[in-house]
Amino acid sequence: MDNIRFILIVVFAMLIFMLWQAWQVDYGPKPPVAVTDTTNTKEDLPSAAGTPAPAETTQQEVSAVPAATLPSGKIIKVKTDLLALEIDTQGGTLRNLDLLAYPVEKENTVVIRLRDMLGLSASEKNLAPTRLFDSNPDKLFVAQSGLIADSGSATAATHHTIFNSEKDSYVLEPGQDTLTVPLTWTDNNGLVVSKLFTFKRGSYQIGLEQKVQNNSAQPWTGRQYSQLMRKPYQDEKSNTFIRTYSGGVLYTEEEKYQKVDFDDMAEENLNVKAKGGWTAMIQHYFAAAWIPPVDQENHFYTKDLKDQHYVIGAYSAPVTVASNANAQFATQLFAGPKIQPMMENIASGLELTVDYGWLTIIGKPIYWLLNQIYNVAGNWGWAIIGVTLCIKLLFFPLSQASYRSMAKMRKIQPRLKEMQERFADDRPRFNKEMMDMYKREKVNPLGGCLPILIQIPVFISLYWVLVETVEIRQAPFMLWIQDLSAMDPFYVLPVLMGITMKIQQGLNPPPIDPIQAKIMKMFPIVFTIFFLFFPAGLVLYWVVNNTLSILQQWYITKQINEAK
Repeated sequence: MDNIRFILIVVFAMLIFMLWQAWQVDYGPKPPVAVTDTTNTKEDLPSAAGTPAPAETTQQEVSAVPAATLPSGKIIKVKTDLLALEIDTQGGTLRNLDLLAYPVEKENTVVIRLRDMLGLSASEKNLAPTRLFDSNPDKLFVAQSGLIADSGSATAATHHTIFNSEKDSYVLEPGQDTLTVPLTWTDNNGLVVSKLFTFKRGSYQIGLEQKVQNNSAQPWTGRQYSQLMRKPYQDEKSNTFIRTYSGGVLYTEEEKYQKVDFDDMAEENLNVKAKGGWTAMIQHYFAAAWIPPVDQENHFYTKDLKDQHYVIGAYSAPVTVASNANAQFATQLFAGPKIQPMMENIASGLELTVDYGWLTIIGKPIYWLLNQIYNVAGNWGWAIIGVTLCIKLLFFPLSQASYRSMAKMRKIQPRLKEMQERFADDRPRFNKEMMDMYKREKVNPLGGCLPILIQIPVFISLYWVLVETVEIRQAPFMLWIQDLSAMDPFYVLPVLMGITMKIQQGLNPPPIDPIQAKIMKMFPIVFTIFFLFFPAGLVLYWVVNNTLSILQQWYITKQINEAK
C-alpha cells in the first residue's frame, strides 16, 4: 500500500473534520435565545438549600437597569506588575481585567521595514493587553462573589450590594510585594461584612477574604459563594482552521476534569457536591478559576440566565456566627495565562485547562519534553524542531519498517503495472496474481500503513500541544518568523512544506490507477494552500517532520537498491 497516500488521506480527513467543526461553530444551528419582558436581576444568585428564594426586583427597578447593561457602583482601579483591572463597589465584582504581559497582537519588525522600503503604510496592530474579564455587554465576563444568608438570618452582602471603599485607585508600587483592596458594608443593624482582595507581585492569583462581624443580638448563618458569569466567547483573532474549547470547567477529586459547555448549562443546571475542587471558564490560552480551600465542602452549580449569560460557581457549607462574634470565609481567584508549571502549583488539576482532549496522557509528556528543550535552547522554534527530532528517533524502528515496505513496493511497481495492463479485463485474476507476487517477493501491502497508524496519536497530540501552549503565543523563532502562533507573513514555510510533500511523493511508488495518480499530484498544492493560514509553529513542525522523513526514506531506499 502506498504509505504517503495513506498519510495524506488521513491528514486530509482531519482537515475536513476541522473545517466542518469551524462551519458548525460559525453557521450551524444555535440554541434559541429566550426573550423575557422583565429582567430578574437576582436570578444570578445561587439557591442553596435552607436559603430563601432570590427576591425579584420590581418593574420600576427593572426599568432603571437595561437588560444589556451590567449594573455598576463606583469603580476602583487596581494595577499590579501583571494585571490591570477594575473592582466594582457593587458587590466587589472584578471586571475589565487586562493581562499586561500579553498584548492582543504583536508587530513584526521585518514586515514593518519591508513595508517602509516599499513606501507602504504600516498595518495596524492591536497592541493593547489581552482583556480577560470584560464589562462590554457583547463580551461580558466578570467574577462575582458574596454571601447568601440562610432562612431566618439577616440578609447579607451579595454581588448586588453596594460596598464602601476608602480609595478609588490602588497600585502595586516598586519594592512592594503585596497589595490589598478593602471593601466594607453594614446593614445598620449590627451585621458588618468586609471584603479584602489581595494581590501579589508576579502572581495571577487574587486572594479573597470575606469577614462577617455579627454585632447584632441574633446569630447569623450563611454561606460564601463565588462565580463566573460570561457570554459565549468569540475570539475575533482566532484562526479559522483551529478551534479550541471555550466554556465552563468543573474539577473534583472524584470525577476529575469535566467540561461543562454553554449548551450543557442551557440544557440542565449543574448540581454537584464535593470536597475541594474548583470551577473555571476557559478559552484559548487563558483561564479564570475560582478555587475554594481544599478542605472545604462545596456545592458546584451552573445557571442559564436565558439571555446568553451563563454562570458557573460554588458555594460553601453554612457557617453560623454567634452574636458579637465573627467568622472568615476565604477563596482565591486565578485569572491569567494557562502556563502548566505555574498552574500545577496553584491547584490540583488546574493545568488540565490546557486542553489536549482524550490525548492528554500523551500530550503532557510531549509538553514536558518541549519545555525541557526550550530551557536548554532558549527558543521555542528550536524546541519544536528538537521535539520533532526526538519523536522521529523514538519511532525510527517503526518508520524504518514502513519505508522498507514502501521501497519493496517500489521495486515491484513496474511488474504490477505490466500485470494490470495484461489483466485489464479480468479484475479477479489481477487481484490473485498480485497477491501471489506479494507472497513471492515477501512484500506486506499493509507493512507501510500499520507503523504509521501507531504513530498517529502521537502526532495528533503534538499538534494539540503546539496549538494550546500559551508560551508559544507570540514567541519568536528567527528572521521574519517573529510569532510562532501567527501565520508566516511571507508564506515561506507553507511553500517549503509543499515542496517537501512533493519530494516525498517522488520517493514513493506512484499509484497504479492513473486517476489516483493525478489526484495525488494535486495534494501538495492543496495542502500548501491550507497551510498558508496555519500558525508558523505548526507549519515549522510539518516542514521539519517531512524533511527528516525524506532523509530517512532516501537512506533506506538507497540501502535496498544497493542490495539488489
